[in-house]
Parts: sequence; structure tokens; C-alpha cells
Amino acid sequence: MAKSNTKQVDMTQGPLLGKLILFSIPIIASSLLQLLFNAADVIVVGNYAGENSLAAVGSTSSLINLMANLFIGISIGANVCAAQFYGAGHEDDVDKTVHTSIAFSLICGVILIFIGLFGAGPMLRIMGSPKEVIGLAELYVRIYFTAMPAIMLYNFLAGILRASGDTTHPLIFLTVAGVVNVILNLILVIGFRMDVAGVAIATVVSNYISCIMLIVFLMRHQFPLKINVSRIRIDRRILKKIIRIGLPAAVQGTVFSLSNVVIQSSINSFGAVVVAGSAAAASIEGFVYVSMNSVSQSCVTFVGQNYGAGKPQRVKVVVLECLGIATVVGLVMGNLAYFFANPLLGIYTDSKEAIAAGTIRVFWICCPYFLCGVMDTLAGGLRGLGNSTLPMIVSLLGACASRLVWIATYFKYHHTEGVLFFSYPASWFLTSLVHAICLIIVYRAWVKRKAAGRPI
Repeated sequence: MAKSNTKQVDMTQGPLLGKLILFSIPIIASSLLQLLFNAADVIVVGNYAGENSLAAVGSTSSLINLMANLFIGISIGANVCAAQFYGAGHEDDVDKTVHTSIAFSLICGVILIFIGLFGAGPMLRIMGSPKEVIGLAELYVRIYFTAMPAIMLYNFLAGILRASGDTTHPLIFLTVAGVVNVILNLILVIGFRMDVAGVAIATVVSNYISCIMLIVFLMRHQFPLKINVSRIRIDRRILKKIIRIGLPAAVQGTVFSLSNVVIQSSINSFGAVVVAGSAAAASIEGFVYVSMNSVSQSCVTFVGQNYGAGKPQRVKVVVLECLGIATVVGLVMGNLAYFFANPLLGIYTDSKEAIAAGTIRVFWICCPYFLCGVMDTLAGGLRGLGNSTLPMIVSLLGACASRLVWIATYFKYHHTEGVLFFSYPASWFLTSLVHAICLIIVYRAWVKRKAAGRPI
């Protein structure tokens, strides 16, 4: 397939390591900017609105992820489909993937608006949010969820654009939106004293800006990525393929978030100070996570294109090199986060008790965080090969169920923050081992089918 954009990376030919790094860096930067949307919220409310406001915004992250991950996870299916179609040279199918994704993501976004408006209060109460923060948290969630159509549409279309090899333009759009988000945060919270409502409105506006910029760009793009309003409709064959690949990833992300909701409920049991410290620490660890997760996204796309092109040896090299990159990124960034934990946490809050609580979380999660990067990269390799069910099952049992069992048993009788957070690295290690075995089996089965001349 001819490349229509000079910023696209050719994934099916030539050396891989340099291309993987070149491709991953804009994704890492884009993911960091997306994370800055929430980090800016946390920092501003922590310094200018008070500890309760900080706890309110921080305690909503697991709930927001729970609601959004089901639909955002499906966007992985669109990414894989587009990558495989690109690798195979099927331009018409890429075009159908673009327009099907637009229609489907908008429907998902509207559904999420209503879920946020009517479900925020009951779900926060089920989570056991402290009484002093639940009103602020509910207001934040309700405003935040009005951005869901933009968030859904952006994630689907950006995934498809990256599948074509272009990771630079999503970064540009998010940079503009991120600057707007920070400026609005300062104006609405400090200038107009709007508290959590101000940071929520800033996040909503910035998400719509990045989404609109991406849509305008694709409307001016060349076929097969060009958006044509008259062609926006759901193609059942394409949607079926997107859901077949994306739904298991979505279910996995949702159950992951559900387990995090349970863990958040356990954190809530320690009181508002620990909740605030944990929220600040979670924001810091998020920067480490998205950097590693960006490598796993690169793995999905590169594996998908080379799978579509029928090049198993390149698939093998992609997975191994992505594992190496994710490990290095996780070790360096995770341990730097712990080394600078106090000054970093001090950006979010000046409460010594909250900083002390946050440091405990940073130690148990950030230092061994590379294990999470390994786990996600192996799962990404499986999804790039078109198998999304196996990583879902393994992750649900290895990463989610094991944490819930840990909370219901050992943590119940040893009620400390360290015991609670130990469930993370233990579950990453266990899940990575099983993912590796599954990937080897699926890869070898594909190679045998290809050698026998059977369809992939």
C-alpha cells in the first residue's frame, strides 16, 4: 500500500528497532499529554482548592476508567483491523474501518454520557467514598462524562491513524489541547474559584478540541483514511471483526478497572488523607505506566501489519524488541519516580501525612512496574496476531482475580497499605509468565498454518 503521508512509518520492511523507537516516542508523548489532563486537574485542586477536592478528583479515576474502558478497549479492535488491512494492502477495508469506527464510537460516547449523569452518585457510594468528598466527586464525574463522545471518537480514529504508521499528528493535536487544558484550569479554579467543576470543564473542552482537530485533519487526508461524512455508517462485517478483537480487550480493561475499584474501596477505608496521598501517587505512576503501555501499543500495530503481510520472522523480532524497550523504560522511570517521590508528591499536596502515604504506594508499584510493561507487551503481541480472547482470560485470572482473592484473604487480616499494594507486582509477574506461554503457542500455530498454505 502506498504511503500517503511522509510522517508514516513503513513497518513491514527494513530494520525494526529504530522504527519501533521512532514510532513509540510520539505515542509516549501523546499518552503523557493525555495523562497531563488529569494531572493538571489534581495539581491545581490540590494546591488551590484543598485536600477534600484533591481526594474527590483522585478518587474518581478508577470509576471513570471502569466506565470508559469497556468502549475504549474496543478501539484496540479498530487499531488491529486497520493495521492488518494496511499490511495486506486492503485499502477499501481500511476506509470502511474508519467510517464504521466513527459511527460506533459516537453511539458509545452518548451512552456513556447518560451512565455518568445518572450512575455517578450510586457508584461512588458503593465504592465507599468518604462523606466529605462524595458531593465534589459526583459533580466532577458528571461534568467529565459530557466529554465521552469526543474521548471515544478520538481514541478510535487516533488508533487507526497510528495503525497507518502516523503517530506524529495525534501528538500535535494533544499538545494544543493540553496547553488549553492547563490554561483553563488556572483561569477557572484560581480566577473564578470553580473548584472541581472548573477542572472538569477544562478537561471537557480540551478533549473536544483534540477530537475536532483530528477530524478536520482526516477530512483533508487522502484515501483510505479520508473522512467522508456521507460514508459514515456501520459496516456489519467490519464491526464484527472490530468487536471480535476489541471486546475481549474491553472486557479485560473493564474488569481490571473493577478490581481497581475494589482496591480503591480498600484505600478509602484508610481515610481521606491516605486517599489524597494515593491519588497523588497514582497520578505519578500513571506517567510510568503510559510510557510502557505506549510500547505495547506499538507492538500491537507492528505485529498487526506484519501479520497481515505474512512475515512471521518480523513478528518475532517486533515482540522481542518491544519487550526490551518496555523493560528499560519501566525500570528507569519507575525507580526514578520512587527516588524523587517526595518532591513529586509535594507538587500535588503540602500535607506531610498524604506525602508519606503516597510514598508507600510509589514504592510498591513504581519500582517493579517494568513487570506490568512486560505483561502488556506480551498481550499486545497476541492481539496483533488477532487473538484477543487468550490475553483477556489470562489477565482476568492472573491480574484481577488474584488481587481480589488477596484483598479478601491476607489483606483482611493484615490491614496495611503495603500489604494492599503488593498485590500489583505479584499479579503482573504471574500473568506475564502465562502470557509468554500463550504467545509462543499462538505464534507457532500461525507459522504452521502459513507453511501449510491455509488462510491466516
